[in-house]
Amino acid sequence: MIDSHCHPQFPQYDQDRDEMIRRALDGGVQMICVGTDLNMSKKAIELAEKYDGIWAATGLHPNDNLGEKFDETAYEELLRQDKVVAVGEIGLDYYRTTETQKQEEQRKTFIEFLELAKKIKKPLILHCRDAQAGSTGRAYPDLIDIIKSGYVNLGGVVHSYTGSLEEAKQFLNLGLYLGFNGIVTFTRQYDEIVKYIPLDRILLETDAPYLAPVPHRGKRNEPLYVEFVARRIAEIKNISSEEVVEKTEENTKKLFKLG
Repeated sequence: MIDSHCHPQFPQYDQDRDEMIRRALDGGVQMICVGTDLNMSKKAIELAEKYDGIWAATGLHPNDNLGEKFDETAYEELLRQDKVVAVGEIGLDYYRTTETQKQEEQRKTFIEFLELAKKIKKPLILHCRDAQAGSTGRAYPDLIDIIKSGYVNLGGVVHSYTGSLEEAKQFLNLGLYLGFNGIVTFTRQYDEIVKYIPLDRILLETDAPYLAPVPHRGKRNEPLYVEFVARRIAEIKNISSEEVVEKTEENTKKLFKLG
């Protein structure tokens, strides 16, 4: 299996990082270590260079762009390194960022990263989270509109998908994959979407250290637990776990050009 989105460089693993990573790799789980700002992107690359079976992505999480300004030169230098396979995570998050002006800053930074991705020809790892009920702004429609405005050919995945079925259909039409994690193990809210999406457009992920799947919900997540996501998707689609694992691994290798 490949955990297509996790953060083993995060401080939650400072006491046992090597042991946690070794558990995953020994258990047959490879992973893409995803950056959320310049420092965490550098740490992601360090882990990718240290271990076979780990690759890195470099980007600036939309909630972090309010504390760090986009540095094209610095990010381009990281993104051109051999084990960096994607630009991300980047995108829009109106759940934590509710002010209209700051949402506009997110959109500006997002477009700057899309231009950089176009320049270096690497796919996207997209973060998107809508505003809370009653708040202004819809992140998913805004993200779709921006992708349509000139970035359709980049390819990528909308990670930790929590949009609607209609929005999922639009992402599929744009050639994007959708990533699912432990959320599908503790809510039935997205079962219809998982059923609808062809298996060849799904990626498995954990988003570790967050969103631990059942039976580990409430504890620190880790890449090894991606197997529980695979099992749940298999149940929803009424197919074997082996088929889910085989196809999603193929999808991940295809999208990120993993050798």
